[in-house]
Amino acid sequence: MRKANLLTWVCGTVLVSALSIGSAQAQAVCEAEKTLSAKVGSKYQEADTAIYVEENPQKALSILNQIRQMPDLTCFERGAILGLSAGVKNKLGDMPGVAKDLEEAIAIGFIEKSEIPKTYLNIGQVYASVDNLPKAKEYLEKWLAAGGTPTRDQNYLMAGVYTKLDDFNKALPFAERVFRADGANVKNDIIDFMIFLYDRTGNRAKKAEMLEFKLSKNPTDLNTWRAIAGEYFQAGDERKAFEVYKAMYVGGLLTQEDDIMRIVNFYNRFNAPYESAKVLEKEINKGTIKSNLQRLDQLANLYQVAREYDKAIPVIQRAAELSPDGSMYERLGRSNFELKNYEKAIDAFRKALNKGGLKNPGQAYLLIGQAYYELDKRDDARQAFADAQKYSDGRNAGRSWIQFMDAEEATAKALVLHQAATKLEGLQNEKKGCEKLKVLGTNLPDSCDGIEGRVEEALKAYTDLGGKI
Repeated sequence: MRKANLLTWVCGTVLVSALSIGSAQAQAVCEAEKTLSAKVGSKYQEADTAIYVEENPQKALSILNQIRQMPDLTCFERGAILGLSAGVKNKLGDMPGVAKDLEEAIAIGFIEKSEIPKTYLNIGQVYASVDNLPKAKEYLEKWLAAGGTPTRDQNYLMAGVYTKLDDFNKALPFAERVFRADGANVKNDIIDFMIFLYDRTGNRAKKAEMLEFKLSKNPTDLNTWRAIAGEYFQAGDERKAFEVYKAMYVGGLLTQEDDIMRIVNFYNRFNAPYESAKVLEKEINKGTIKSNLQRLDQLANLYQVAREYDKAIPVIQRAAELSPDGSMYERLGRSNFELKNYEKAIDAFRKALNKGGLKNPGQAYLLIGQAYYELDKRDDARQAFADAQKYSDGRNAGRSWIQFMDAEEATAKALVLHQAATKLEGLQNEKKGCEKLKVLGTNLPDSCDGIEGRVEEALKAYTDLGGKI
């Protein structure tokens, strides 16, 4: 709130009525003789007619200046001239001139003692109207010291003068009186004035109370909600600030992207990434938040931190389509690989390599090779590992994988050969047993039937595998 806009300074008819004093109404205390001489009286009447009948204040002022030049003016005459002069200058809008005439009237003793407090008030109002704040403060304080009892508007005037002078502690009591006087009909500008003063005087509890009061009058006032949240922020209580914003969101008050993102970031800050992701995805789908690469990347991160990998993948897919390079497709490939969706992982890595711009293309080929390996597509895996060796970031690992596969296949081959040799040896031993039984003339068991053929088949299988006799 700008202090310059806190008050509308007014003098109004109170000054006109107070300053329009003629010789008949004046009650001077500086002279026993309370009359005007014939010469002065004639000119005074001429000036009075000029201002109130002819409505020519400039003419009236000229006549009054002529009277001022007359010699031997009495105190009463000087006071009467000052009173009418103040009224004329008020008409002309010369408020500093009005104040000086009133000050002089007090100084010469023209103003009766009982009227002096009211005159102090008038002078203070006049100085306030032209933003001569030190002088306004001086005379308003004189008025109060003389027993002045401010009305609601005068309290407002006092509060405004002190506020413009940055004396907020002195302004506050007067503003509080205005607030109490307005009661249930208090307007927002007064409430805002109170909030401003409580802020400047460091009374945070009262400021919060006033903000809540303002909110009770208008529950949909977004600025007030934000101000309350701001108070909690400044007090270091982010949790309460978050609760305020969450209430705003649930109440449907937040419609701007920046506000919604505060909710998203709040949830994440308070270790609730899944809730954060749900809000972000909902608002992206509604169109409140732009569905751009930055926001989709953030959404995917939130789901992954929350270990909701299945929910993250479609988001990464959308981001990959928007990305100018293959980095998001590479991320999509890694995510699918972690979930053992190997076919999808291979597809994503291929798209990433085709789109280009990868910092570590060799790593992409390595993961393609590993995916093929898991799918038991060994030739495709070997090719991918060979492709990985074309890049510095994949050369060593690609070579190691091929060596590993070679060793694995050699071991498997050796195992098969061993199994064939063991089978051949067993059949050969069985054949020898059958031959012994035959020499002894013993009846042969059924297992000896066709033993020679089975030995030949086992021998062929063994030699086909590279076995040596």
